[in-house]
Amino acid sequence: MEKNLTTGNVLKTVIFFSLPYLLSYFLQTLYGMADLFIIGQFEGVAATTAVSIGSQVMHMITVMIVGLAMGVTVSIGQAVGSLDHKKTSLAIGNSATLFFLFSIALTGILLLLTPHIVSVMSTPDSAVAGTKAYLTICFIGIPFITAYNVISSIFRGLGDSKSPMYFIAVACIANIALDYLFIGYLHMGPSGAALGTTLSQTLSVILSLYVISRKKSGISIKKADLYPKRNIMAQILKIGFPIALQDGFIQIAFIVITVIANRRGLNDAAAVGIVEKIISFLFLVPSSMLSTVSALGAQNIGAGKSDRAGKTLRYAISIALTFGICVALLIQFFADPVVALFTDSANADGATVICLGGQYLRGYVWDCVFAGIHFSFSGYFCACGKSGISFLHNIISILLVRIPGVYITSRLFPMTLFPMGLATAGGSFVSVIICIVAYGILQHRKVHEQL
Repeated sequence: MEKNLTTGNVLKTVIFFSLPYLLSYFLQTLYGMADLFIIGQFEGVAATTAVSIGSQVMHMITVMIVGLAMGVTVSIGQAVGSLDHKKTSLAIGNSATLFFLFSIALTGILLLLTPHIVSVMSTPDSAVAGTKAYLTICFIGIPFITAYNVISSIFRGLGDSKSPMYFIAVACIANIALDYLFIGYLHMGPSGAALGTTLSQTLSVILSLYVISRKKSGISIKKADLYPKRNIMAQILKIGFPIALQDGFIQIAFIVITVIANRRGLNDAAAVGIVEKIISFLFLVPSSMLSTVSALGAQNIGAGKSDRAGKTLRYAISIALTFGICVALLIQFFADPVVALFTDSANADGATVICLGGQYLRGYVWDCVFAGIHFSFSGYFCACGKSGISFLHNIISILLVRIPGVYITSRLFPMTLFPMGLATAGGSFVSVIICIVAYGILQHRKVHEQL
C-alpha cells in the first residue's frame, strides 16, 4: 500500500500520480450529477428541484470534508517521507478516531438543522417535503461519506492514488444502478435518490476496508494508535481546517454569483448555471494538480528533499498552465457550440441562453489559466504545513475581487455576461500574485536559514 514518491523522475511521478486523481474527480462529478439526471427522467419539477437543492447542500458539505481531510494526506505523507512507520501508524489511527467523532457530531447537528437549512435555501413550497427527505437520508449517511474521503486521503498520503479511483468508480456505478431501482422502478422520488447515494457510499467504504485488510504494507495499526494524541490531531486540523474553511467560502461565493445572475433574469440565470457545469469539468485538471502537489510535496518535505518538492510544484504549474491556455484559446472559438449542448437552440429563449452563455464562458474560461497556477501553489503550501496561506489568498480574492467584481460588472454591463466572466477570472489572478509573493518569502527564509 505504501509507496515512496521521493525518488525517480519528478515529471513522470507527477503525471502518473495525477492521472488517477483526475479520473477520480471526473467520476465524482458524474456521481454528483447522476441523481439529478435520473430523477429528471421519472419525476416532476418538484422532485427535481428537491434533489437539485439537496445536492447543492451536500456538495458544499462534502467539499469541506475533503478539504479537512487534506490534513490527513499531508500528515501521513510527511511521516512516510521521513520513513517513520510509527508516526505513520499514529497519523492513520488518529485520523480514523478524529473523523469518526467528527462525523457523528456533524450528523447530529445537521439532522437538527434540516428544517432551517431547507428554509435558508428558499426552497419552493412544492419541493420542501422532498428536500427534507433527501437531506435527512443523506445526513444519516454522513459517517460513510466522511469515511470514504478519509480512507482515500490515507491512501493518497501513502502514495497510492489508484485505489481511491477504483472506490469512487464502484460507488458511481452502484449509485446509477440504485437510482434507477429506487427512482425508476420503486418510484421513491427524492428519498430514493438519497438512499442510492448513501448506500453506494457505504458500499465504497466496505470495499476500501476490504482492500486495506488484504493489502500488505510495512504499516500495522494497533489499538494504541487510535487513542487521541493532541499533537497529531492538532497537526491534521492545522492543515485541514483552513482548507475546509476556504472551500466553504468558495462554495458560498458561487451561490452569491448565482443569486446575482438570477436577478438579471431567467435566461441569464440559465446561462450562468450551464457555464458553471462546464467550468466544473474544466477545473478537473487544476484540482488534480492541487492534490498531487500536496501528496507528493508532503512526502518529499518529510524526506528532507525540499528541492524535489519545488520541482513537483513547477511541473504541476507547467501542466496546469499549458492545459489552461489551450482550453481558454479553444473556447474563444467554440464557446457557443459548447453551451448549446445543454439547451435547445431551436427556440428563442434557448438561442438567447446560448448567446449569453457563450459570452460568460469566454470570460470565465481564463480562470482555468490562473486557477491552475494558484491551485498548484496551494498544494505546495499545504505540503509545507502552511495551508493558512491558501486560505488567505482565496478569501482575499473572493471578498475583494470576485464577488464585488461580478456585482459591479453585472450592474455596468446589463446586456452582456462577458465582463462578469472576466471578473471571476480576476479573482484568481489576484490569488496568483499573492501566491508568488508568499512563495518568494518562503524561499528567501529557507535560504536565510541555511546560511
